[in-house]
Amino acid sequence: MIILSSKPYNLAEINKLKEQFEVYIKTVIGVERKICVAGMDRHFEGEQMLINDGSFQSDIWGGGIDLETLETDYNSFINIRPNDNNLKNEIQSEDLKKMYKELTEYFFSNLYV
Repeated sequence: MIILSSKPYNLAEINKLKEQFEVYIKTVIGVERKICVAGMDRHFEGEQMLINDGSFQSDIWGGGIDLETLETDYNSFINIRPNDNNLKNEIQSEDLKKMYKELTEYFFSNLYV
């Protein structure tokens, strides 16, 4: 199940999001708008949802959360964007990684209680 949200996911939503991979949830976050799409099979699905919702591609980054360790992941093919100074599938900007981690922890804050 794919869910777009601008507020933290509740536990029932998180249980639906983890149906795809059980221990990992793929996320795509529009960092400027602070909006998240989670639960997709491929990151580009979330990217398209955010673009259709009004986000700009340069604002959209992909990664995920490991449900066993609660570690944030910063890897996605949608992150390979030379025009945005990102030449790899991992987010390369430390500032952007920090924002992505903070937003991931916000959207999945119900896992940290």
